[in-house]
Amino acid sequence: MKETAFTKYHINLGAKMAEFAGYHMPIEYSGIRDEHITVREKLGVFDVSHMGEFWVKGPKAFNFVQTLTSNNVADLLPGKVQYSCFPNGKGGIVDDLLVYKVDDETYLLVVNAANIAKDWNWCESHATEMGLEIGKDFYNASAEICQLAIQGPLALKAMQKLTSASIEKMEYYSFKKCDFAGIKDAIFSTTGYTGSGGCEIYVANEDGSKLWDAVFKAGEEFGIKPIGLGARDTLRLESGFCLYGNDINDETSAIQAGLGWITKFVDGNDFIDRDVWQKQKEEGVSPRLKGFILEDRGIPRQHYKVVNAEGEEIGEVTSGTMSPVINKGIGMAYLNEGYWKVGAEIFIQVRNKNLKAFVAKPPFHKRE
Repeated sequence: MKETAFTKYHINLGAKMAEFAGYHMPIEYSGIRDEHITVREKLGVFDVSHMGEFWVKGPKAFNFVQTLTSNNVADLLPGKVQYSCFPNGKGGIVDDLLVYKVDDETYLLVVNAANIAKDWNWCESHATEMGLEIGKDFYNASAEICQLAIQGPLALKAMQKLTSASIEKMEYYSFKKCDFAGIKDAIFSTTGYTGSGGCEIYVANEDGSKLWDAVFKAGEEFGIKPIGLGARDTLRLESGFCLYGNDINDETSAIQAGLGWITKFVDGNDFIDRDVWQKQKEEGVSPRLKGFILEDRGIPRQHYKVVNAEGEEIGEVTSGTMSPVINKGIGMAYLNEGYWKVGAEIFIQVRNKNLKAFVAKPPFHKRE
């Protein structure tokens, strides 16, 4: 198994460790519920060094990123970040990703850990066709970069102590290069996967120890804690964020997954699968991904069947968990047409029981 620049810290802190995307990663420390609440109320630190980073540079960079991703890169200003996806040419999704614009000829693509090789191969084949030089114009920096995500309502306040750059009031989905914790040219990004605000910080592997020590020292007075992948999953699901391999994959379209907002059908954005997805948006497509909350007691899990009041199968759960905030089972499922309206009654089959649920729009933890 691969290790990150922070693996030794996880082990020394007694984290429950397991393999994830080929890496030796922490699943939990003090317990998923405690870690989850810490991020919702204070701040917590995730090691996300297993994510992939691809640099795209040169005069052909914009055209490359615009063609391969579904969002409109022309809308991006330097210092801004965009959530997007790679359409796969068959109506599905290669992966979802973040697109960072440094300048008109420099972009950073941040991809999912489990898909680094798959994404690289997909992008590399198109890069070659479009005249980008591999290793120069298109470069895989995944093995050189480590990353910490400091998430929670107190994250930016705590991290401001470590830089002279103004970061506390940064807009969501923006970034800047700055000296951080004595590390030159760190990438400080107000992004994350929890729905509780905060930041993600990218530095070279050799600066990892310096970053870890400084972050925990700065956050000590605010109750900072290390957080594992278990709480990362409950936090993202409570916020309604898709997980590749569960909620989206090579067979699902962005339109089906409720990601129409990252598919921009505007002039000049001739991305792969544009025609297919535009037709789906105009004519409709079924099934579609919807959130739900259980009324009956139980925990929904991936692949559980969804039925209607008559017991007819109408869908399948893609992600499910117990929400530590509302203390109810929550999840997402692909549902047939007729069951998409908020409040629609559905039933989740859990251990041969049909548990009553209703369709709900995330985030689930911010309900009135």
